[in-house]
Amino acid sequence: MAMNRYHRFFCRSRRWTRTVETELLPWTLNGVQLGSDSLEIGPGYGVTTRVLLERVRNLCVAEIDRSAIEGLCRRFGDRTEILHADAADLPVSAGRFDSVTCFTMLHHVPSRERQDRLFAEAFRVLRPGGVFAGCDAVDGPAFRLVHLGDTCVPVPPGTLIARLRAAGFDEARVSVRKGRFRFRAYRR
Repeated sequence: MAMNRYHRFFCRSRRWTRTVETELLPWTLNGVQLGSDSLEIGPGYGVTTRVLLERVRNLCVAEIDRSAIEGLCRRFGDRTEILHADAADLPVSAGRFDSVTCFTMLHHVPSRERQDRLFAEAFRVLRPGGVFAGCDAVDGPAFRLVHLGDTCVPVPPGTLIARLRAAGFDEARVSVRKGRFRFRAYRR
């Protein structure tokens, strides 16, 4: 996963932290019951991880970027299980989690096929009754500008329900607001 210098700076900024805490996660997780055992896919620098630690008893995170792993270990290593792993091939047992989340990272998965594999892995590691929830940005000129030189494969929100159902989810919902979309998919 490649991220340009500006993007790395912004994802560590106070502005982004405030946005995550006051807007992004409250909107994305409104009405979502995470349960006690949760997996966060692609936490990056851990802005979302810090918020999730207040909402679940047991949090595991899976991150592919080695430098991000080092920072996550320093900040959260005593409070969460941290896996250096590709979310398209998770090293965890089937049915382990009550919930799986991912926030503003799907567009960094390098292909549609890998994204679909990530969706299938989220389904595999969920317990029956579990939820896969998250959000990402809607593609557009400003989004593309911020991602110049990044790995960037936007997920069209209009395709997501069918893709989540193809991964095995029984019920899926997507809603769009202010250049972002959120989703919830359930394993029954």
